[in-house]
Amino acid sequence: MSITVSTPSRLCLFGEHLDYLSLEVVTMAVNLRFYACIDKRNDGLVKVRIKDSSINTLNQVNVDHKYEEIIFNAGETITYRHHRDYFRSAVNVIKKRGYDVSCGFDVIMDSEIPIGKGMCSSSTMIVAFIKAVLEVIDADIKDSRDDIVEMAYQAEVAEFNEPGGKMDHIASVYGGICHFDFESISHPVVQTLHDIPEGDFILVDSNEQKDTIKVLRNAKEPVIKALKDLPSIREMYGNREFDEKISHLEENLKIPLMAAMNNYAILKQFLEGHENHMIDDSQFGALLKNHHQNLNEGLGISTVAIEKILSLAYEHGALGGKINGSGGGGCCYVFCKKEKTKEIISAINQAGYQTKVVIPAEGVKVEEKI
Repeated sequence: MSITVSTPSRLCLFGEHLDYLSLEVVTMAVNLRFYACIDKRNDGLVKVRIKDSSINTLNQVNVDHKYEEIIFNAGETITYRHHRDYFRSAVNVIKKRGYDVSCGFDVIMDSEIPIGKGMCSSSTMIVAFIKAVLEVIDADIKDSRDDIVEMAYQAEVAEFNEPGGKMDHIASVYGGICHFDFESISHPVVQTLHDIPEGDFILVDSNEQKDTIKVLRNAKEPVIKALKDLPSIREMYGNREFDEKISHLEENLKIPLMAAMNNYAILKQFLEGHENHMIDDSQFGALLKNHHQNLNEGLGISTVAIEKILSLAYEHGALGGKINGSGGGGCCYVFCKKEKTKEIISAINQAGYQTKVVIPAEGVKVEEKI
């Protein structure tokens, strides 16, 4: 039996760089998907053909069917050939859960998600691969979203001691618009949201590659260090008692900490307004804009190109926007009233950047079984 599964990319609406601080995030899964078509073998080999990494920009289609190939034996002890050796790590994680994958698999992986652009291409790749393997071996957890999230996180982050959180894995697996509370990192609380303002989200590729791990470390480590002798941001939220201690921090620690604290306040403001049905398009856009300002000025993760794109969009009527993902390049998005969408897209396209209107999408799923 040949099985095809897919899983979506995501926008981070609020809470960028807050998930690994045990805080909260709001994401929207979008209609850019990673696909995995899998067939079972009988010789133990795992043969993965994945879209060539040179096909890495928004709207770029693999018309020439260019693939890279990874081959290893699932029945043997699997050692990693390099850092971020994700297919081997995914198989190792599945094996650690007690599942027999010694048969081997043929897997073809294609994607609509630009690679290395802050659209969680690696996380979605791992989610799609793990879901495909669980489906073809008919594992009892193949439909368990929480298990797929945990296994994907282990394969991408824990196996390589990387600094990321679970935001991307949950957003991709669950789909839709979700609020995640990471107070318990091992068991985050997921809530589906509705009634997001009705404007358009325009995704833009800055044409810049990014170093996700480097940016994550540079953004995360100063905040962690600043919190060493302070309570958590959650505990300090709305409490002026700690203002003096924060004011005495070195500038290189205080500035990123304040950015994280301000963005947590923005997220809480959005959630309160959403719950009370009091967030209109303009307010929603302003919150996004303020969120990005903290990311840019406090964490330093924006770029000249992304600032140019956002400024251009605002000149043509966008209400708000922000960098998407860890930062340092990649994609950004803007939010606007629908009547402004064509004008904004035209201006950004003329400046040399690819765009796509994205809409909410469902989470990981089986596309077909043949």
